[in-house]
Amino acid sequence: MSVLTQRFKKRNQSDSVIAETHHDERTTTNDLHVVEEEIDKKLKGLHKKDDRHFYATRRFLFPLGLLLGVLVGYLIYQPNDFQDFQTHLALLMDEFEVRVPEFPAIDLPQLDFSRVEVEWQKLWQNIPEPWKLNNNGLEFTVGEAMAEKGLSAKYPVVLIPGVISTGLESWSTSPDYRAFFRKKLWGGFSMISQVTFNRDKWIAALMLDPVTGLDPPGVKVRAAEGIDAASSFIQGYWLWSKIVENLAVVGYDTNNLHLAPYDWRLSYYNLEERDGYYSKLRATIEGFVAREKRKVVLTAHSMGSTVILYFFKWVESPEHGRGGPDWVENHIESFISIAGTHLGVAKAISTLLSGEMKDTVQINPAGAYVLERFFSRKERVKLFRSWAGGAGMWIKGGDDVWGNATFAPDDVANSTHTHGALIAFRQNSLALQGEADLFNMTSSSAGTWILERTPTTFQKMMASNYSFGIERDVEKLKANNVDFRKWSNPLEIQLPHAPSMKIYCVYGHGKPTERSYWYTQTDYEYDEVRADDPHALCNEEDPASGANCTSPRPPLDMPLSRQTFIDAEYTDETLNPPVVNGVKMGEGDDTVGLLSLGAMCVEGWKRERWNPARIPVTTVELPHNPVATIPRGGGTTGDHVDILGSTGLNEIILKVATGAGGEVQDSFVSNIREYAKKVKWD
Repeated sequence: MSVLTQRFKKRNQSDSVIAETHHDERTTTNDLHVVEEEIDKKLKGLHKKDDRHFYATRRFLFPLGLLLGVLVGYLIYQPNDFQDFQTHLALLMDEFEVRVPEFPAIDLPQLDFSRVEVEWQKLWQNIPEPWKLNNNGLEFTVGEAMAEKGLSAKYPVVLIPGVISTGLESWSTSPDYRAFFRKKLWGGFSMISQVTFNRDKWIAALMLDPVTGLDPPGVKVRAAEGIDAASSFIQGYWLWSKIVENLAVVGYDTNNLHLAPYDWRLSYYNLEERDGYYSKLRATIEGFVAREKRKVVLTAHSMGSTVILYFFKWVESPEHGRGGPDWVENHIESFISIAGTHLGVAKAISTLLSGEMKDTVQINPAGAYVLERFFSRKERVKLFRSWAGGAGMWIKGGDDVWGNATFAPDDVANSTHTHGALIAFRQNSLALQGEADLFNMTSSSAGTWILERTPTTFQKMMASNYSFGIERDVEKLKANNVDFRKWSNPLEIQLPHAPSMKIYCVYGHGKPTERSYWYTQTDYEYDEVRADDPHALCNEEDPASGANCTSPRPPLDMPLSRQTFIDAEYTDETLNPPVVNGVKMGEGDDTVGLLSLGAMCVEGWKRERWNPARIPVTTVELPHNPVATIPRGGGTTGDHVDILGSTGLNEIILKVATGAGGEVQDSFVSNIREYAKKVKWD
């Protein structure tokens, strides 16, 4: 018996379970029962554990994710998109070189989706409106209510989109970009395809020349045309379509309604130099006035409001538009500024410094990792710095408007720290030990500090296109009327001489908005600022280089600077104002701060030095009270973009356009009047 036992053990040395179970034939019956009971307990525990965590298992999450993906695709995808499905599928297969091995030359068979389209249309029509992502349940209702009151189209209307709203399409015919021809590189399904499968070419196509601010060699990208250019950003995500729908109900169409899209990447000066944008806008307005015998209502959103202020000075200028000082008075009935970026946007500072904003630092770690791997901070900041249009939203007015190291006009009661420190650093941060040159910076000092860390091409672009100060001397303000660098800053120019024109400032309030930042630094990196600047490269054979020539890197290839970025690890919502992922939150509409939205409207333009014609300015704040069951908040949202579909805004636009603008009165829900009085206007 012992010999058989030894042979049995030798044959099963590799199986630990059997070896332990049969290690001794003298194991008692009681011992076997104990082992069986232990195994049963463990198996029951495993089953119990699986039952307890079923919602965290792949058996549940995978089908759930698949179902949600199909649902989102169903809500966003439209019946007319089926026409392009064949093309998208072919491009996808070609991208991954999918071929039939036996028949590599066979093309993808043509599929007939006509029947699918019909059935899809029937199913789509049976979905309740509030659950469609491209609707908010309020289509045409505002217009119908106005029409019932007897209001109808009176003044021609011109719509001016904001930054990133207008679709951009490629007109490049060079071999490298020929595949993009007449396709949207910004906006639409085509953009998603290119970003996903052809990222490097997409970035190269959208990046502007850092020296000229225009198209790089071999690339030609232009703004899309027509009302559809900014009606929706992508299928299912509307922009101006709600306003167009309601205007149509009261009698507007392409004969008295025009959307004036533009390439928002360009500096305001280059909009005219490359595309003749202001000349086209002027011709459109003059055409409406001549045909309709009525002046025009300009309705601009976000950065579009700043574009219009620039246009007013351009059209009056004897060196540019040559329209004369009375052109605006003779052609413009009203100017409606929707969520206008009058005094700039804090995120313009952070994006140009480190390629970041609240939206990039407040995503979950997994999302942040994917974003950094797919589109890093360095790539983002390089792209953003080439877009001189966005740089025009740099905050304006300096410390007199935005506060100093101890005070800001929009600091709330019982503040534990001030918004006046636009960029702050945690002194106890290990990453900053020994960095004596870092200190809490106000808007003025932060601006200088950031520009010192940008390429000379960017510095030259800023100096030659923009000005961000405040001017109180009336004679100098008049002189600025012929200096195009001042035209995008309402603090350095006067409103046009148009006493009969009306201005309406309409914006949302009630969403926490990034106002200032906590920054940090980490590992040293090579200074790519000068390396990226072609004019900074030394040419020893060029005598013109002289002593001003600087090497892109120091001797021995030593690093020059540290990486600087938002301190996303710092969150303290017990502070006042709260800090979330290194972003100090303030008041606003989620994108533009309250001071920029309303200070000029309630105080700045009430002063004769900036408004010599005493143009009446009406301010309407729309509280952010979104409907939880309606995508994007429904008709009571105050969000920076979604406000374009709100009931309050659409009512104001239709009243002004139909001649009932007198019914629009000041309405406030914030402390903007109190904050604005604390600004150093005088």
